[in-house]
Amino acid sequence: MLDAFLNVPAVVKVLAALMVILVVSRLSRHLIVAVLAATLLLALWSGYPAGAVLRIPVQRLLSPMCLLLMALVLQVIWLSSQMAAAGVMDDLVRSVRAHVSRHSAMAVLPAVIGLLPMPGGALFSAPLVDSVDVNGEVSSTLKLQTNHWFRHIWEYWWPLYPGVLLAAPMSGLEYWQFMLLQMPMTAFAVAVGSWFLLRRIGRGDGPAGSDAGHAPSFVTLVLPIIVVIGCYMAIRFGYALLSRAGVVSWKLNRNLPLLIGLLAAMLVLQAQRPLGWGKWREILFSRRAMVMVAIVAAVQVYGAFIQPDTAVDASLVEQMKGELTGWGIPLVPIIMLVPFISGLSTGLSMGFVAASFPIVMNLIGQDATMGVRLSTVTLAYGFGYMGMLISPVHVCLVVTSKYFETDMVRNIAALAKPGAVMLALITLSYYAVRAIFGV
Repeated sequence: MLDAFLNVPAVVKVLAALMVILVVSRLSRHLIVAVLAATLLLALWSGYPAGAVLRIPVQRLLSPMCLLLMALVLQVIWLSSQMAAAGVMDDLVRSVRAHVSRHSAMAVLPAVIGLLPMPGGALFSAPLVDSVDVNGEVSSTLKLQTNHWFRHIWEYWWPLYPGVLLAAPMSGLEYWQFMLLQMPMTAFAVAVGSWFLLRRIGRGDGPAGSDAGHAPSFVTLVLPIIVVIGCYMAIRFGYALLSRAGVVSWKLNRNLPLLIGLLAAMLVLQAQRPLGWGKWREILFSRRAMVMVAIVAAVQVYGAFIQPDTAVDASLVEQMKGELTGWGIPLVPIIMLVPFISGLSTGLSMGFVAASFPIVMNLIGQDATMGVRLSTVTLAYGFGYMGMLISPVHVCLVVTSKYFETDMVRNIAALAKPGAVMLALITLSYYAVRAIFGV
C-alpha cells in the first residue's frame, strides 16, 4: 500500500501539492502555512528520509543564492518604503496621472517598474498602483491582477531578466534572435491585459494636466530605478569583459548586481530627499518586511524539493518528462506541458527554463533546423512563462496577494482568463513561425 502511494506519478504529486497550496491558503489565510504544508507533502510523498527533509531546506536557505534573494526582497521593500516616505511615490503617481487616465496609469506604473529584473518586483509597483486609486473605486483584486500582469510584460525578451539570459544560449539562439522572436509577445500581453483588465477600470477624470507643473520631472522621479538598471548593466558587462580577458575567474552571482544597484539607489534617494533616523527605523524593522522575507523563504524551501540543489535522485521535473514521453504523448503537447508544469511548480522564469529547456531542446535534437528551433522556443518559453505567471508560488503573486489582502484562488482564476488567450496566441505564433520557415 505504501509503495503504491509513493509510486504515484510525479505529475500527480506536483499538481496535488499545488492544490494544497491553493486550498490551505484559502482556509488558513496564511500563505506561509500553505506553502510549508505543500512542501511537507511533497517531501513525504517523494520518499525523502527524515534527515533529508531537514537537510534540504537548511542547505537551500543557507545557500548564497537564497540568502541574496531574501536580501533582494528586503531591499525592494526598503526602497519602495523609502520612496513612499520621501514622497516620491505620490509625485510619481501625480506625474503619470498628469498625462494619462487612471486606468492607463495603472498599467504604465507597473510596466515602468517591470524594467527592473528584481524578484518580487510587483511588490515595488503595488503601492504605486494603489496610490492611483485615490477614491478607492477599484477592487483590491483587480488592482493586484493589473499590477501583476503589466509588471511582467517585458520578461518575454528584456535582456536583463535571468530567464532570458539563460533561455537564449540553451536554445542555441543569439540574444538578438531570441529578443526579436519574443518581442511580439509583449505586444500580445499589452493587448490582452487591456481587454481583460484595463477596460474594467474606469478612466476616472482623465489626465490631470494642471498637476504636471507641481511634480518634479519624470526622469528625476525614476532616478532610483535608472540607478538600479545602470548598476546592473555596468556590473554585468564589466564582469563579462574582465572574465573574457582572464582577469577574473570566479562566477558572478546573478543577484549581486541587483543588490548593489538597489543599495546605490537607496543612497542616491537619501541624498535627494533625506530621511531622519526615526523614519529609517520604521522602514528597516517593519513587520511587513519580515513577513515578506518569511514567505520568500518558504517558497524557496518548496522549490528545493521540486529541484534539489544536490541531484541524488532525478528531480520531480525530470521524472515528469520521463512519464509524459512514456505515456506516448505527441511532441507538441510535451513541448507545451513540460515547461508549463515547470513554471507552475517553480514560479520562476529561471526555474522553468532550467528545468524544461534541456528536455525540450533534446527532444527536437541538436541538428534541428532554424525554423524548428525558433518555433519550439516560442511554444516552450510562452507556455512556461504563463505557467510561472499564474503559479501559486510565484513570489510576485504571493507577496502582492499579501499586500492587497486578496484571495489567491480568485487571483489565479482571474489571471487564467487572459492567460488562456495568451496561450492561444502563443500557439498560433508557433504555427506561424513554422509556416514562415516552411517547416
